[in-house]
Amino acid sequence: MTWSRALKEAARSGLTIERAKLTPLIAIRGTAGVGVVIGLCLWQGSPALAVSSAFGAFSSGIATFQRSMRPRPVLALAVAGALAVSTFLGYLAAAHVVAFVLLLTGWTFLAGLAWAIGPVSGLIGTQTVAIMLITVTLPTSVLGALQHAALIAFGGLVQATLIVLFPVRPWGIQRDTLADALAAEADYARRLRHDPVAPFDPAPLMDARLASAVTPRQAKRRPVQLHGPRGLAERVRPVLASLADPVVGASLEGPERDRARELLGAAATVLDAVAHAVRHGKPVRLPPEAMAALEVPATGPMLSGPARRAAYRLISLLADAVELTDEPVEATRPTTTAERGHLLRPSVPRLVPVALRALRREARWSSHIFRHALRVAAVAAAGYLLATTLHFGHGYWAPLASVMVMRPDFAQTYSRGVARFAGTLVGVTIAGALMALAHPGAYISAVLALVCVFLMYLLMRTGFSVTSACIAGYVVFLLGIVGAGWEQTVQERVVLTLVGGILAMLSYALFPAWETPRLRDRLADWLTANGRYALAVLDGHARPAERRPRQVREALLDARAARAAWEVSEARAEKEPVRHRGLSLHAARTASATLATMGRVTMILEAHLPDKDAEPSPGAAVFATALHPALDRAARAVRDGTPLDWSGPHAVWERWNAEGEHTGVAVRASELLLDALDDLAEALPPDP
Repeated sequence: MTWSRALKEAARSGLTIERAKLTPLIAIRGTAGVGVVIGLCLWQGSPALAVSSAFGAFSSGIATFQRSMRPRPVLALAVAGALAVSTFLGYLAAAHVVAFVLLLTGWTFLAGLAWAIGPVSGLIGTQTVAIMLITVTLPTSVLGALQHAALIAFGGLVQATLIVLFPVRPWGIQRDTLADALAAEADYARRLRHDPVAPFDPAPLMDARLASAVTPRQAKRRPVQLHGPRGLAERVRPVLASLADPVVGASLEGPERDRARELLGAAATVLDAVAHAVRHGKPVRLPPEAMAALEVPATGPMLSGPARRAAYRLISLLADAVELTDEPVEATRPTTTAERGHLLRPSVPRLVPVALRALRREARWSSHIFRHALRVAAVAAAGYLLATTLHFGHGYWAPLASVMVMRPDFAQTYSRGVARFAGTLVGVTIAGALMALAHPGAYISAVLALVCVFLMYLLMRTGFSVTSACIAGYVVFLLGIVGAGWEQTVQERVVLTLVGGILAMLSYALFPAWETPRLRDRLADWLTANGRYALAVLDGHARPAERRPRQVREALLDARAARAAWEVSEARAEKEPVRHRGLSLHAARTASATLATMGRVTMILEAHLPDKDAEPSPGAAVFATALHPALDRAARAVRDGTPLDWSGPHAVWERWNAEGEHTGVAVRASELLLDALDDLAEALPPDP
């Protein structure tokens, strides 16, 4: 992709306004938290104190809208604590330019590394840098530093208290993620009716698993509807694929295929009904047609062989899903010491070593997180030094704009830069016009600022340009509380936002961290994870008595994580203005499709794992033994750009098929597995 096209795509993405589900009650609650802090400071303090202290409640409210499975009060308190520390340290060093620049550089570097822990941690780190930049314009006494830090923390405490006192839709995120996973399964079943090898995106199942992790205290209060359907959704997916597959399931044409389509349609209807019940906390309502389709017909088209087993399994799983979801929504599942059915979420202190390990993994020159941390630290320091030489009263807005738009990847940084400037231009124009026409006093300006806060919380997920417009208006009205001239505020805000955006964009152009050269490594990681999953399932067919379900489950989760990492890298690479450097985007997309097929075939093979008392399959054991070293060599070949060789597994499979096991599911699925690996070899031509 050329630079001109990349910039055009980034600008289009930044200015896009999306339709999103609005949450007015949550927006009102967050606005009330900001209003409490501003009102108390205007009543007991001064307008300047109200302006400086509103940042804590404002930023804590922003964090509670992020997509995180952590309880919202915890997020609000975490932001407030981090902002309080950042404020205090900024106050102490603000009087000395050299000391403040060193502090700002080091703190911004750590905030940039926080993206290694997760996006919410990265956002919190960015906000701490923003408040540190704002403190350079405020009094620098130690007593004043403690006072303002306490007010910042108080703002977060107010937000956390409001969340506890006025909960809006408890367990709402858990319900939505589980319902999304069930709805994705329903959509998958419908697509399988027309395309027996339709792809499936496991992201909803991954989100549902992440949301289902709870503390022991939360497990005692979790509704029954949130306990069992996720595990059933995990087990339904391979059964659906196995029933629809024309090789190991129903035949491609004829009465069996008609019966399979009928079952898939009924399964989609049932899964949609269960998803609706979970999302809204209501009993399941099933149409009679779906229930009739799931009954075993006395006459008419009947399934046979593996397809018949898959159909019986599907009917049983759907019945269990309806039964689990249809229990009273007020009921909770008691948790005893012997029961460990829930996924334990580590407490905040136990997350500290996990976070340190994540930071240590990214402490290398090739890491895009590490390079982002260096980039944002350099831009923050340069922007602050540049701001001190300008004759604007709020020069810190330039580095503030840079830090707020910078992200670890190219596309987000550039799209947010464009959105930030466009939104700021609209926001300051509207707010400046209101200030010029109405000349509001301190209290009216505070009310107008709260209106902007409410609109920002309400429209948070519609686009960054909309959010930036609301923030720009909020700043204009907030400074109007202390009597700042709106003409100067509007001019400074527009010019300095433009300067900050240019600094952010130049930093990425001069010191990039492209994802395109890493595509081969990501693809090799996905192939390795898929291979471990396939070997674990084949081992279950080879030695049923020694089968370890946990080993298969962990291999499946690793394969999903590797696929998610690949998809993130591929999406970033598609928007980068660089050449492919060894792996073109066309080859990447083709290879991605083949590895997704490999995962689907392995999933079908897992759906037909034999019972522990079944006869072992010697052919599966020999095939797995030959496949293991071939996968290791293939992963190295993908990284090095050399040809892939699957001749060894092919020869073993030919002998296995000739021995008379050709009617079994394992040998037929292994053939599909080899076909997918051959397609991968064709999709990845060797480097010149």
